[in-house]
Amino acid sequence: MSKQFWPLMSNIISIKDKFNLIKFILSTNFFTSGKKVEEFERRWSKWVGAKHSLFVSSGSTANFLLLAAVIEKYGLKKGDKVLVPACTWMTNVAPVFQLGLTPIFCDVNFKNFSFDEDDLVKIKKKHSDIKVIFVTHLLGFPANNELYKELFPNAIIIDDVCESHGVLSLDNNRIGANTTGATFSFYFGHHMTTIEGGMVSTNDSELYDLMKMKRSHGLARNSINFDAHAKAHPHIEKSFLFITDGYNFRNTEFGAVLGMSQLESLDDSIFIRRRNFSRFTRIINKHSDKFYPVDNNPRNSNFSFPMIARNKETYEKLKIALKEANIEYRPIVGGNLLRQPFLKDYKFALKKKSYNADILNDYGVYVGNNQKVTDKQIDALETILNRL
Repeated sequence: MSKQFWPLMSNIISIKDKFNLIKFILSTNFFTSGKKVEEFERRWSKWVGAKHSLFVSSGSTANFLLLAAVIEKYGLKKGDKVLVPACTWMTNVAPVFQLGLTPIFCDVNFKNFSFDEDDLVKIKKKHSDIKVIFVTHLLGFPANNELYKELFPNAIIIDDVCESHGVLSLDNNRIGANTTGATFSFYFGHHMTTIEGGMVSTNDSELYDLMKMKRSHGLARNSINFDAHAKAHPHIEKSFLFITDGYNFRNTEFGAVLGMSQLESLDDSIFIRRRNFSRFTRIINKHSDKFYPVDNNPRNSNFSFPMIARNKETYEKLKIALKEANIEYRPIVGGNLLRQPFLKDYKFALKKKSYNADILNDYGVYVGNNQKVTDKQIDALETILNRL
């Protein structure tokens, strides 16, 4: 097989996107967060099906902002428990202990890479007082939120949909509007991009208002209830009235213009990603003696092609073959986060055993999927798997 390059990420910014940016730059001198950001937020809310959205600096800051606002609105206390998956991106987990809460790690499954149901039942017996469930819809797979609500009816559910734009719930609605809040990333390698950037969506107007202030230092002038706040604190200059603690998580007009341009083709991009993934699953599942089967859930919004070997020999041969074919690959996200150095000083992490997350960590890789992946590239991957 001749060598061919298959990058992990492809540049999905089109000439049209660049032209839209150029037109905007030539038409204004206002570039910080303003009217274009608000327009992008409205368009995104309509697309995802939520009442409110906030454009922020990244998917990671979206996670932090959402959890910080949930803590304040619902009066969570230091040490309250948050259920998180053992395999996810680290900024799903880091805000939990950065904000003073306790992460309870749950093993993952190989069907949708979300919480393992057997481990969930064990956790429920030991930690029935979980206050928040932070769900990751990993690699474009839809997690089973309905089950989590059933097992933990009193818990607040929030969603990380950062790499899974357009993934569908059981009732075929886009995930991002059917829980307390949801986050999305527009990083360069994701379904659509603002280069860096992210979004938080919610149907809760009170939570939205709190996040709107926290996104910009906690300033009252960003609140939809600005006049009421100013009236309640007449002794403070209203333009510099701080109602809550906050951060600078704002994004720019540049990002919003690019985001709106990208949003126009997002549905088409998701269609291509699903089509590519469907073909990949037909290929990988022919080799169930060597690799764990991959579920082609029609509700997916695929981000990448995961390959989890059943043993070290197959795993090592796969990596060598991918390198020889010049196909870029990565581990399955952060692998088992409980084995990562950033958690070494946190005693809660050290006792947890996560069997499936260990397998993902030790024998799993993925290659990129996007709207520019070609049949020729997938042919090359099929040849590699057949030879293995």
